[in-house]
Amino acid sequence: MGAAFAAALCLASLVLAIFGTGVRGTDAALFATGRFSFLLFWPAYAGGAAAALFGPVFHPLRRNGREFGLAFASAHVVHMGLVAWLCYIGAVPGLRTFVFFGVAAVWIYLLAALSLPGLRARLDDRTWWWLRILGLNYIAYAFARDFVQFRLGGARHMVEYVPFAALAIGGPVLRLAAFGARIGQTRRAPTAAAPPAPRPAAAP
Repeated sequence: MGAAFAAALCLASLVLAIFGTGVRGTDAALFATGRFSFLLFWPAYAGGAAAALFGPVFHPLRRNGREFGLAFASAHVVHMGLVAWLCYIGAVPGLRTFVFFGVAAVWIYLLAALSLPGLRARLDDRTWWWLRILGLNYIAYAFARDFVQFRLGGARHMVEYVPFAALAIGGPVLRLAAFGARIGQTRRAPTAAAPPAPRPAAAP
């Protein structure tokens, strides 16, 4: 978490040093830190599905899903700080944008808090499963809405959007495919044979 926060802070500082601390520089820093935090979110979101579908090579992503998620939440603090700075200098985002991405931020830090052992122990498994499904998919949708921009552009647009759009679309596809595979395995699993009924005792 500390390394992720420090990396995001260094990235934002570098961009602001190059482009300035005005609206242009802050927008550029938001652009960079948003993509950096997404690269930490994606393994937490889709790593388990990738491991289920493609085998041991992706098992480290599944084992460290919680760590990736907490690193993502930590790095995203820098992104949220830049949003606050943008508002401070007078370039407040539109209400719809503010609300939509604000809800995603609430989910990020709610899930991070609930992943702590003390709070996690207060939730039953079903409630935790539903919170993770709703929260992670809302966050994934928020990233996809930002990255998936169907417009013509040059090489710069391709580099800035296409790889992230592919990951943003591929993550939900992987999770759905893994869910379908689990359902298929459950249906194909042989049911345990019922024990034979006891034979009636022979008449004397």
